[in-house]
Amino acid sequence: MQFKNPEILYFLFLLLIPILVHLFQLRRFKKEYFTNVQFLKELSLQTRKSSQIKKWLLLATRLLILTALIFAFAQPFFAAKDENASTNETYILVDNSFSMQAQGQNGPLLKRVMEDLQQHLPENQNFSLLTSTENYWETDVKSIQKEIQNLEYSASEFSLNQVLSQIKSKKSPFQKDIIIISDFINADANALDKINSAFNTFVIPLQAEKKANISIDSVFIKETTDKFYEVGIQLTNYATEKTEIPLGIYNESKLIAKSVVKFETAKKVVFFTLPKLAFNGFASIDDNALTYDNQLYFSISEPKKINVLSIGATDKSTFLSKIYTESEFNYVNVELTALNYNLLEKQEVIIVNELSSIPQSLQTTLTDFAKKDGNIIFIPSAASNVEELNNWFRSVGTIHYSKIENTKKLITKISFSHPLFKNVFEKNVTNFQFPSVNNYFRVNTTAAPVLRFEDEAPFLSAIGKVFVFAAPLNKENGNFQNSPLIVPTFYNMAQNSNRSGISAMQIGFENALTVDAKLQKEEILKVRKSNSSEATDFVPSQQIKNNKVLLTFDNAPSESGNYGIYQNEKILQNISFNYPRTESNLNDAVVNLSNYNVATSIESIIDTLQTNRTNNEIWKWFAVLTLLLLITELFIQKFVK
Repeated sequence: MQFKNPEILYFLFLLLIPILVHLFQLRRFKKEYFTNVQFLKELSLQTRKSSQIKKWLLLATRLLILTALIFAFAQPFFAAKDENASTNETYILVDNSFSMQAQGQNGPLLKRVMEDLQQHLPENQNFSLLTSTENYWETDVKSIQKEIQNLEYSASEFSLNQVLSQIKSKKSPFQKDIIIISDFINADANALDKINSAFNTFVIPLQAEKKANISIDSVFIKETTDKFYEVGIQLTNYATEKTEIPLGIYNESKLIAKSVVKFETAKKVVFFTLPKLAFNGFASIDDNALTYDNQLYFSISEPKKINVLSIGATDKSTFLSKIYTESEFNYVNVELTALNYNLLEKQEVIIVNELSSIPQSLQTTLTDFAKKDGNIIFIPSAASNVEELNNWFRSVGTIHYSKIENTKKLITKISFSHPLFKNVFEKNVTNFQFPSVNNYFRVNTTAAPVLRFEDEAPFLSAIGKVFVFAAPLNKENGNFQNSPLIVPTFYNMAQNSNRSGISAMQIGFENALTVDAKLQKEEILKVRKSNSSEATDFVPSQQIKNNKVLLTFDNAPSESGNYGIYQNEKILQNISFNYPRTESNLNDAVVNLSNYNVATSIESIIDTLQTNRTNNEIWKWFAVLTLLLLITELFIQKFVK
C-alpha cells in the first residue's frame, strides 16, 4: 500500500487524545447514604461494570474513527501493475481494404470496427488512427468522429509493413501500444514478425461468417470477325459448393446480353458476341458477398484503320499487302528512291524491308519515330552493311549485328508468353512445321527473343515497339513467308501500335496508353468519369509524341468505372478502370498470430490497458468506514447502558 499524502499520517499522534480522556476521568463520585444499603450496593456494582464496557467500546470506536479519517485524507492506493507504461502512445491500425466488406456477426466487418471505436475509446484518450489510405495523428474520438463514420473501403491492400514504417518514423521518448485490426486477407505472413519487439502489440483478427464469394476477374477478345467481337468474361467461384449466378453485360446502362453461369469448376469463362462497334460498359453479377468485384468495367474503341508504311522493293513486299488488308489497315509500300519523308510522321507502323543501305536522313527520322512511341519492323537485307546497322541501332536499342552466316537454320522456338502470341495458340505447340532460312545474321541483344533458331539464337527480337529480324524474309532466303507463323506475327506487330481492343486497366498499377491527339502549346488532356454528376476530372502524366500523346496512369483514378479522355470538351477515347481482384478469396488468411496478444474486441484491450495502468485507490473505502464507525458510536451511546 502507498499513500498520495503520507505526511497526513503524522496526525495519528492524535489517537493519544481519546486514550487520555478515557483513562483520566476528572469527575468524582459523591457518597449518598440510604437506609437500605444492601440493595443499593448491588445496584452500584452492576452499574459501574456496564459503564466500564461502554467506555471501552466508545474508546475503540473513536480510535477507529480517527484512524480511518486520517487514512482517508492520506489517500492510500495500490500501485498499478503496468505503471511504467501509463504514458505509452496508442496507435490503432485498421484494415479498410475491400475484403472488410464481408459480413460478420453484426454486419460488415469495417463498419462494426468503427462503431466499436466510437463506443469504447475514452473521449479524453489520445491515439493515432492509421488505415490503408488515411492517417489521423495524435487525435481523439470527438475530433475525428465524422471521419470514423464515413471511412470508405480502399482499393489499396492493407500493407502492415508500410503502416508500421510510418509509426517507426515517428520519433518519440514514449513507448508505443500497437492495436492491429484486420482480417489478414492476402497479408504478408512475415509482416508481424518484423514488428519492433519494444512495441506492446495487440491483434484483433476478424473473420467473415460466410466466406463464399464470386468475382469477375478479367475480360478479353477471343476472336474478331468483320462485324462482331467474341468477348470472354472470366469468373472465379471461391465457394466449395457448385452454384449458378446470372451475369449481365451492359453498354452504358443498357442491358444488351445476359447469361446464367454454372460453376462446375472454380473458374469459368463465359463468351458473348458483341457488335463490332464502340463499347463503354461493364459486366455485372450479384452474389450477396463482397461487392467490389461484382462489376468489371471495360471499353472497346471504335475500330480504326492502322496506317502502315513499308519501305522497300515492291516484289519483296507482296506478302505484306496480303496481311495488311484494306478492311483494317491503310497499307502503302514505297521504294526508297520515291519516299516522301512527310508521310512518315502520319504512320503508326513503319516497315524497313530489306534495304541494302539506310540513308542517314532516314536513320534520324526513324530514331525520332521510335522515341515518339512509333512502331518499327526491321527486316535486314543480305547486302546490309553491318557497321551501318549497328551505328543506327545504338540510338534505338541494345541490338548488335554480326556478319552474315551462310548456314541453313530452323526457327524452332516460340515465346508463347509474349504479347504477340497471346491467345494465338490454344497450347504450347511442339510438333510445329518449323520454317527455315538459308542466310542469317548473328544478333546480340539484351531483349528477350520472340522467335529463336534451333541453337537458341534470336530470329525475332522486340525492344518496346521496335521489332528486329535476324534474316531476310524473301522466298529465295527461306520459307518463312509460307509458314503459318507469318500472319499472326506481322498482324500482331502492327496491332501492337495501340490498336482498338479492350481497355480494362487495374487501379494502382502503372498503365500506359497512346492516344491520337495533336496538342497545342501548354494544352493537356484530361480524364473524366462517364455519367458522373461530380467533378471527377484528373490529369494523368502525359508525353507528346508527334500527333500522339502517351498517357501514364498509376494511382489515379481511385474509383473504378468507365472514363473518357478529353481534349478540351471533345472526347477522344473511352477507357475503363477496375479494382485489383487481390482480396476476393476470403479463405486467404494465413498469418500466424500465436506469438501475439490476441483479443476479441477493442473494448477488452482498452479495459486491460486501463486496469493495468490505473492505481487502485482505496481512500473512499476508509471514508465509508469512518461513516459506519460514527453510526456505530451513536448506537453504542443509545443502546449500551
